[in-house]
Amino acid sequence: MPDLPIIQTRDANGIDHLFLNQPDRHNALSPDMIAALYAAFTKLGDDPSCRLVCFRATNAAATSFCAGGDLVWMRQQIDAPRSQRMAEAAKLAHLLKVMDRFPRPLLGCVDGNAFGGGIGIMAVCDEVLASDDLRFCLTETRLGLIPATISPYVVARIGAPAARQLFMSARRFDSATANRIGLITKLVPAADFTAEIDAMIAPYLDASPAAMQAAKTLIRKLQPAIDDAVIDMTITALADCWDHPDAREGVDAFFARRTPSWKSDHIG
Repeated sequence: MPDLPIIQTRDANGIDHLFLNQPDRHNALSPDMIAALYAAFTKLGDDPSCRLVCFRATNAAATSFCAGGDLVWMRQQIDAPRSQRMAEAAKLAHLLKVMDRFPRPLLGCVDGNAFGGGIGIMAVCDEVLASDDLRFCLTETRLGLIPATISPYVVARIGAPAARQLFMSARRFDSATANRIGLITKLVPAADFTAEIDAMIAPYLDASPAAMQAAKTLIRKLQPAIDDAVIDMTITALADCWDHPDAREGVDAFFARRTPSWKSDHIG
């Protein structure tokens, strides 16, 4: 029997812990995973007894927090019609919208590597605790694609200068860099990670739940709007990339474990 995509628990303080729960698949964002998360955040957003959400992964000592888009899903998009690609892309876009607008504090606890959509999830968290030995990458351009539906949230989090480098080059970066550009808000030694989760949560338990919700709403109103028009634009941009021959070449090369045609030898 396959693992449930997510596990949800609640403690005595009204803190809901959501765990990504498919470590054998590196917690990739499959349609089932996305649907489970969307349902959980929608329900919790309407639940006044939820005080905050701590977003984690069950594979505490494994390699991945979230590896981004599911590989099976990716292969299916090669020959899918444009309308299907847009509908599939909309699923992640709508999940990120619900998470970004979640009315209570959303705290990310990252003790595994994150790629692509995993970075998008980090970007919609209000605070991100992470261990100091991780690797991150926005890998999409290596596949002839772009980090489209996550882009409004990632750019809002790390700023355009960092996004220009990381979106286009698809270079890997470490925890220290993620901390410096604001993707991570608190960096701790891996050995101290679990203990630091309680320390991160503690200040929120001293604050008024109603006031925290009002403060989060205020902040969103003061920022550039990530509205439906922006979200639809990112979905269209991704569909445009899938229509380009580079997407087929990039995905085919990935699964064939070969070098894509555009890759040149490194200089020097």
